[in-house]
Amino acid sequence: MSIIDKYEKATVDLLNLDGWALKWCGKDNTFYDAIGETPKGNPCVIEMKFRNKYYKTKLIEKKKHENLMSLPSEVVKIYFVNDPKGNYMYWLNNLVMPEGEELLCPKTTMWDNTKVSKETFMLTEKQASIINWYEVEPVKFGVWDNYFKGKEK
Repeated sequence: MSIIDKYEKATVDLLNLDGWALKWCGKDNTFYDAIGETPKGNPCVIEMKFRNKYYKTKLIEKKKHENLMSLPSEVVKIYFVNDPKGNYMYWLNNLVMPEGEELLCPKTTMWDNTKVSKETFMLTEKQASIINWYEVEPVKFGVWDNYFKGKEK
């Protein structure tokens, strides 16, 4: 199992803990990574991307978007992006897409330097329906600092 497969499976497992009913598609020949139901019981598919670098806009390939949108209208189409700063979920069904852009992109999402030209859409973080940003708070004191405060002679 590749690292991307592990990330996808872990994401499905975490969402299922939060009321989703998803099945990871694994090596099935699909253009999405998970299929199932939202917490409200609506049929859905999720395409996932795991980026090892942060970009202010989130890229979705036009072909991926078209494939997802070709599914029946009752299917909720979700684009999930993970990057070093957080997680972003885009509900594509009613999302107004920006103008397409032709970009030189890595052939695969991670660990491949081969570039190919792809038609893309660049989504803003504000267009995401759910965002979880990773926050790293600096440690201000140790676990025992308050305990020993005032006890020193």
